[in-house]
Order: sequence, then structure tokens, then C-alpha cells
Amino acid sequence: MHGMALPVVLALVAMMLVISAASFELATIDGRRASNVEDHLFATQAANAALVRCADALESGGLVPILPAVAGEPTGWRRSSAFDGPHAFAPLPSWLGARRPPLCLIEPWRLARRPLAQAYLLTARGFGAREATEVWLQLAIVVEAGREQRHWRRVAARPS
Repeated sequence: MHGMALPVVLALVAMMLVISAASFELATIDGRRASNVEDHLFATQAANAALVRCADALESGGLVPILPAVAGEPTGWRRSSAFDGPHAFAPLPSWLGARRPPLCLIEPWRLARRPLAQAYLLTARGFGAREATEVWLQLAIVVEAGREQRHWRRVAARPS
């Protein structure tokens, strides 16, 4: 009986070490998950702020879209290179916690069923601290007979 105490104690210590290692790994994963969620929230807030600033500039007349109006919904925003050219701008000089300032692109379009309406598709890109964190938000604005309609949406998959 005296020789059994050491193997039992060693087995208990080994189990405690395995449980401690597993707990540490779970804590590390939770920390990464929380960091990713925070980064995504920063990017979402940046994109939303850019969209609001972009819409305000368009409404006040302080910003005139330089892209020509197209029939059907504009698709220029689907090319991420469109945000590198002269058509996109940064309505905010920087964003706390982001690797770069949010960007905005305004694309006018003609509505086939409403020829007297002025329609715009505003697309904003918000960035997080990590390279892979990007959030795309859009706002469609339609002005007709002095009335304005707004339709908001989140772009689920990052365009190529």
C-alpha cells in the first residue's frame, strides 16, 4: 500500500496540469475572440461615421459626385480598386483604432421607373487595426419632388 501513494499523486498532478493547460488555451481563445469583435466594431463605427459624413456632404451640396450616372444600380463599388482612385475620399482624417481612415464612394444612378428622381449609392469602407478587418456599409438616397428616401444595407462579403 505504501508504494501506491506516489503514482496516485503523480496522476492527480498530471490531470491538474492538463486541466490548467486547457483552461489557459480557452482563455487565450476567448481573448482573441474578444479582440476580433472589438476590431470589427471599430471598423463598423468607422464605416458608419464615414457614411453619415458622406451623406451630409452630398445633401449640403458641398460634394458633387464626379462619376457619371448609370442606369441600374451602380457596380463600381464592387471593385476595391475604385476606392484607390480619385472618385473615393476620406471624409474623416483618421479613426481611433483603425489602420487607415474610412473611405467613401458616391455613385449616382438613374432610376428607370422614376426619371425625375435623383438617386445616389454611397458606399463606405471602415477599417480595423488588423489588415483583414474591413466593413462595408451602403446608403441609397433617392430625392424626388423635395422628398428624400434612404435605404441602408451592410455588404455581407467584401468585394474583390
